[in-house]
Amino acid sequence: MTPDVRDRADRPFRADSRTVTGGAIPEAAWDRALRLIGRADEIALACHVTPDGDALGSMLAVGFVLRSLGKRVVASFGDHHFVVPRLLRFLPGQDMLVPPADYPAAPELMITFDVSTFERLGLLRENTARAREVIVVDHHPSNEGFGTLSLIDSTAAATAVLAEQLMYRLGGGLDRDIAVCLYTGLVTDTGSFRHSSTTPAVHQMAARLVATGLRTDEIARELWDRSPFGYLKVLAAALDRATLEDGLVWTYVTRVDRAAHGLPYAELEGIIDIVRRTDEAEVAVVLKEDDQGDWQVSTRSKGRADVGAACAALGGGGHHNAAGYTSHESVEATMDAFRRELGKVGWSRAG
Repeated sequence: MTPDVRDRADRPFRADSRTVTGGAIPEAAWDRALRLIGRADEIALACHVTPDGDALGSMLAVGFVLRSLGKRVVASFGDHHFVVPRLLRFLPGQDMLVPPADYPAAPELMITFDVSTFERLGLLRENTARAREVIVVDHHPSNEGFGTLSLIDSTAAATAVLAEQLMYRLGGGLDRDIAVCLYTGLVTDTGSFRHSSTTPAVHQMAARLVATGLRTDEIARELWDRSPFGYLKVLAAALDRATLEDGLVWTYVTRVDRAAHGLPYAELEGIIDIVRRTDEAEVAVVLKEDDQGDWQVSTRSKGRADVGAACAALGGGGHHNAAGYTSHESVEATMDAFRRELGKVGWSRAG
């Protein structure tokens, strides 16, 4: 299927006054974004390291529309080991992706997706610092506003919501490829429409996307119902060492665990969603050792604890109920620091 949203076999969905809304983003910011995009010949897109469905899906969806407008588009994420996570290899548009080494050194215009902090750009930080203009498209309340223009709405359920708004304002429409990318972002960040961020508008957006003919069952299978056998072994090790402490459940996965079963780091994403089911725990934490030996900390809350604030204090960020950060300390020191920050944001584990 051609990525050109102006010339396709299937009928495009076009925005109307009900679907194009600014939310918390001023109209002046949207207008400036359109002017910057209109003037640029080449546009460099980026999402955060170890991309999830919302980050990569939002970036590729907008990339399709920009290419349809005649723009040269290059997209990337700043991982040392530049590989699309296996769970997301079904996404269309990956021909736009280039490794960080091939990314423009000083982009004329750069647009980031789902990147809440400068550090989350990884190897692309220097490129970002040298870019003439940087548009930040994000929905994290902890976003530090590192760009020259912010399209940030913390009330949006996913960055994909803002990506859809941007493409409509650019005059684009939906085809199946774009819809697959946006739908992946939407279901990823709403937990398959289970999280409290799922509003009527979220379901209305999902309906628009599904109307293009995408297969929701196939997307769900790729995202949640597939894993290599080694994942079961690593999961078993993580669950075996899980610890419950008066409302806090936590565990960790080492590089040695993964190496024993040939499991890439990206395959660990779903472990937090299993650990967080613990009835006795309000907060769940999973420490995942990456290929560089750092701990990537994933946290979840059932509502009473603001893990976003705790993670932001430790150099990361996210949302009230889901957040993360990177630790260069030991497992014990990492957990001690996280417990202290939880206490500072007013949550007592025994309370």
